[in-house]
Amino acid sequence: MKAVVISSFGGPDVLQLAEVPDPVAAPGDVLIDVAAAGVNRADVSQREGHYPSPAGAPEWPGLEVSGTVAELGAGVTGFAVGDRVCALLSGGGYAEKVSVPAGQVLKVPENVDLVDAAGLLEVACTVWSNVFLLADLRRGETLLIHGGSSGIGTIGIQLGKAFGATVAVTAGSAAKLEACGALGADILIDYKTDDFVARIKEAGGAHVILDSIGGSYLDRNIRALTIDGHILNIGNLSGEPGSLNFGALMMKRGTIHGTSLRARSAAAKAAIVASVAENVWPLVAKGQVKPIIDTRIPLAEAPQAHRLMESSTHIGKVLLTVTR
Repeated sequence: MKAVVISSFGGPDVLQLAEVPDPVAAPGDVLIDVAAAGVNRADVSQREGHYPSPAGAPEWPGLEVSGTVAELGAGVTGFAVGDRVCALLSGGGYAEKVSVPAGQVLKVPENVDLVDAAGLLEVACTVWSNVFLLADLRRGETLLIHGGSSGIGTIGIQLGKAFGATVAVTAGSAAKLEACGALGADILIDYKTDDFVARIKEAGGAHVILDSIGGSYLDRNIRALTIDGHILNIGNLSGEPGSLNFGALMMKRGTIHGTSLRARSAAAKAAIVASVAENVWPLVAKGQVKPIIDTRIPLAEAPQAHRLMESSTHIGKVLLTVTR
């Protein structure tokens, strides 16, 4: 099969389409003919040599796909050949086929386009596992999302509103903030011109903060937090260390969680996917939560997708599409 491999660590042009061995449906796995793969910041880090695939995962990038079931491994139930599905991966999504543990696969609701579904499961699992399972966001509380127009941010806004929270977002342009507002965000903050700490304090503070920026945002997040609030660090796009004012954190009785999804065990991922199936998928089926897609780009043009990702001009998800 064809896959986009990393020929050497570096810029987007190191991504090259190549022939690789077909995956095999091992016992407990679902083999999927890929329709599309989601592009994530983790893929960029992997391309640069900073985020290798976990042991046992393919060496090429890709943490989420959609497609149709091609084959079932021994012992798999609940799926049939031809089912429309999406899957959460440890790697290898930039390819024509993937083999995935069945616990990390969900059927795509009828109202969701199969290609667009590639941009749904990874972000849904990230938001649900952090904001709801870990931080226990409740109705009436305030959720602050840094990078509200990102793939994670656009799903976070929709889920926050669906469960009755006030949602605040930061973003870097009027167009991005307008998109966040259209999805239901209540407080729109341009981080280039506005002080998000002051804006959030005016609203009574944030009970939960979802942050992929890291660095200097750590101190500011603590200042924006409510008493007994939660800061969820899911990335460090700033590339900088943060300075922790431990006294200020103690005064807030705040909790800081540093989390990642990719390196978790198959059992842990299956538990998250099952919770998403129970709590998020009904909202997707109703059209209340939907994937926000910025651009579809052919698999062979993966370097272009990474340039777009690094430009940070997109709103929602960037997808790589597979044609046969």
